[in-house]
Amino acid sequence: MTRWAVIFRDEPEMLKIRADRSLRDAHVAYAKSHPELLIGGGLKPDTNTEFCGALWIVEADKREDVETLVREDPFFVEEHRQFEIFTWGKILEDQTATL
Repeated sequence: MTRWAVIFRDEPEMLKIRADRSLRDAHVAYAKSHPELLIGGGLKPDTNTEFCGALWIVEADKREDVETLVREDPFFVEEHRQFEIFTWGKILEDQTATL
């Protein structure tokens, strides 16, 4: 199993999508239904600024599986959100991180 980091970059219009409670609820339900999505969350340039993207850490066999996971997420709106997928390895592999 490979670990993958997904970096999302949002257009300003994505803030309207984030504000839609039904889409947010669907997004959270989607994330909860996919245990391969180990951790994820929104990114901001600073604590008092708007979201500008997101980060996911995913365990999957193939890059294509990660791309499908991204594209089927209710928060993925292609015209307002771009993403990049990278393989990811933890520097302190022998230590467990709890957030």
